[in-house]
Amino acid sequence: MYYISLFMNKKTIWITGGSTGIGKALAIKFSYEGWNVAISARRENLLKEISDQYENISSFPLDVTDKTKCKEVFNNIKEKFGEVDICFFSTGTWNPKKERDIDVEQIEDVFKINFFGTLNSIKAVEEYFKNKKSGIITIVSSIAGYRGLPNSTGYGPSKSALNNLAESLYFDFGRSNVRICLVSPGFIKTPMTDKNDFKMPFLKSPEYAADKIYDGLINKKIFEIHFPKSLTIILKILSFLPNKIYFGLVGKLTKYQKNS
Repeated sequence: MYYISLFMNKKTIWITGGSTGIGKALAIKFSYEGWNVAISARRENLLKEISDQYENISSFPLDVTDKTKCKEVFNNIKEKFGEVDICFFSTGTWNPKKERDIDVEQIEDVFKINFFGTLNSIKAVEEYFKNKKSGIITIVSSIAGYRGLPNSTGYGPSKSALNNLAESLYFDFGRSNVRICLVSPGFIKTPMTDKNDFKMPFLKSPEYAADKIYDGLINKKIFEIHFPKSLTIILKILSFLPNKIYFGLVGKLTKYQKNS
């Protein structure tokens, strides 16, 4: 009985995309900090490996493109832990080989996971957090969402849409005292970025990302957590430049050439 009471009194975070990369590293970070951690992803075997290794990490397999399942899984998490304090929605996909041309089916799949998968997750927790009138909902975007980049016909636009969504929800959930937080990572070494065939500047580890995110969520009251600053600040400055200058600079940096 004492163990159950102690279990229920811990704070709880739900992390989607929790089987690899940033989501996995963040789950381990919160676990070490004494939180109950619920992790979701499609690959049940990877989730089980993590939950078997860490006592206070629990596996809740989920395909975020399934709206009904998102709600069902969240209800299961509430039933197990009683309260949920933070939701961290980081499900995403990226296939650079299919981003060079306009592959409509590929772009639809990217939006289905990156944007609508995140939206399904938020919808599943909306009523709970608005009634609770506290907590944090975190949307993981990317520096690719700041402005258009070459060879990014699906991924960049999906992340840009998440940026806009986060800003909109900031007002809507703010009325209920619920904090909306946007996370914009630079290049983090994950199975997804391992697909890139170019040198990634300021490449950092998932553990580095987890430390930055934990600090931003727990110790600071900021809207956007972006890192590493040596890269993100440069890109933020670029995003404010007039189109002609922006296109010229990014074209040179990425060796993009217009057809004559």
